[in-house]
Amino acid sequence: MNPEYTNHEIQELVLSVLATADENLVVPIVQLGHPVLRQQAIEYTGQLEKPVLDQLLEAMRQTMYEAPGVGLAAPQIGIPLQIAVLEDLYPIPDSIAAEREREPLEFLEIFNPAYASISDREAVFYEGCLSFDGFQGVVTRPADITATFEDRAGQKRTREFSGWQARIVQHETDHLSGTVYVDKAETRSLISETELWRHESMDVATAKKVLNF
Repeated sequence: MNPEYTNHEIQELVLSVLATADENLVVPIVQLGHPVLRQQAIEYTGQLEKPVLDQLLEAMRQTMYEAPGVGLAAPQIGIPLQIAVLEDLYPIPDSIAAEREREPLEFLEIFNPAYASISDREAVFYEGCLSFDGFQGVVTRPADITATFEDRAGQKRTREFSGWQARIVQHETDHLSGTVYVDKAETRSLISETELWRHESMDVATAKKVLNF
């Protein structure tokens, strides 16, 4: 059973996490095995005072950059709220971008998100997680989705995502229901990042032959 929190308890928890931030507002990322990663996160309904919310979002953004990663959910820093930040502006070779259907994703904050597939297309690719540091695994996901979420002002948004952007949105939204990518991965595909050189450009076909999945 997931713990229940009062608004005061949530705010105190967030303040305790923010108190661990360094001078760049970077906070520790919890790793697989921490109970918060297996909890259903709480719907955000304004539990935090605005200055605290603003600081939390900035800390999540800076922690994502520092990792570095393309998304970070609040449970990954020990906070069971349905909040995540996303951004993917890292330069990559055109050939890899084409293979991943990767388009740049400007910084985005999502509150209380949900997603649904809007096509029959699937994408099969490696992905990793900042809370399962050092490993990646192949996950099959819908290639085209529609996502509903709220922004920090509480305004409801609906937006479609495809390719790599859709994978990021699904990965971070899954975190908010206690799901980690390894729950959906081909377990025989799991690979230490120290072995990635064996599979140039994260070629799934090559990895399948070598790892027999």
